[in-house]
Amino acid sequence: MSKEESFETKIVNAKAILEKLMDPTLPMNESVKAYEIGMNELKMAEKMLEEAQLQIQIIKNQDH
Repeated sequence: MSKEESFETKIVNAKAILEKLMDPTLPMNESVKAYEIGMNELKMAEKMLEEAQLQIQIIKNQDH
């Protein structure tokens, strides 16, 4: 994918993976892979949130 996904998309992806993980028929190896992907989505979303908070702080500091 050449275009970076949005914060909202990452959260939706993580929620979909969580729902998948709740399926008791999901094989263990697929569960582990889904968990890994979900955690990666959450980490990237968290980084995006931190960057947005930093930008807001920079803007606030410019106003003073």
